[in-house]
Amino acid sequence: MKRLAFSLVALTLANSAFAQGTVMSCGREVVFDAPPEAAVSNDVNLTEMMLVLGLRDRMVGYTGISGWKTLDEEMRSGVAELPELSAKYPTKEVLIGADADFYFAGWNYGMKVGGEVTPETLAPFGIKVYELTESCIHVGDKPKVSMEDMYGDLLNLGKIFSVEERARDLVAGYRQDLEEIRTSLTTGGEPLKVFVYDSGEDKPFTAGRYAMPTALIEAAGGVNILDDFEKSWAVIDWETVVDKNPDVVVIVNYGNVTAEQKRDFMKENPALAGIDAVRNDRFVTLEYVEATPGPRNIQAVRKLAQSFWGE
Repeated sequence: MKRLAFSLVALTLANSAFAQGTVMSCGREVVFDAPPEAAVSNDVNLTEMMLVLGLRDRMVGYTGISGWKTLDEEMRSGVAELPELSAKYPTKEVLIGADADFYFAGWNYGMKVGGEVTPETLAPFGIKVYELTESCIHVGDKPKVSMEDMYGDLLNLGKIFSVEERARDLVAGYRQDLEEIRTSLTTGGEPLKVFVYDSGEDKPFTAGRYAMPTALIEAAGGVNILDDFEKSWAVIDWETVVDKNPDVVVIVNYGNVTAEQKRDFMKENPALAGIDAVRNDRFVTLEYVEATPGPRNIQAVRKLAQSFWGE
């Protein structure tokens, strides 16, 4: 009888753990009956989410960093013991070959709509996928981007890997830090108009309504001039930038073209000479890992706030 009672208790606990391992990912319900033990993350910001939660020992590698970006000292030390399985987006064979049981990626962050690596194509191989919330706009509707997107990803990862308390404490700390930044701001009467310059010369690649910089800019007391652009990261034309006349340009730094080169391009282009941000030389640089959803978003808000309004 005691053995039966113990079995029933064990079954109840197992069912409870099973229920707690259920998360929503871009509208999909994903169930985890145990925390993953062979995870792979794509891109520098998603990998940092894993590391900040202390999950390095649950990872078999990462992908999609060196093909586009360089690692700073903090990031290099974080992944020192892990192999980069693919310099850019991984193939299905790469993930299967690593014996992965979990892939943390996003749409245009390691997966492409209709591509060979998707939640559906990986499922037959026992690889479950959690999608970066910011990227969900590529596969369905979602609200405008907010800091809650990043917080939610950390909390869901905490649930998936059974480190919920660590995730809650981390998010609570981020919320407190952000509130301190907001309450310390002395802003003007109107929010500063901000343009995000990621890349491109013929046409700029920028952040729209659903891309993380929109939330970062708002938290720092500004407004993205493309707040009404119903896209995440996308291409527009320079005429739109001129018409909207931003007060500040935020440059995203990564890749072969440096932030200084992007700034010089805008300052030396006669068509952009009349923009207030260019005339007043008001540029601020965010590293890629700061501008995309991840643990460095709070320091990005602090950097923007100081640039927008001074110390």
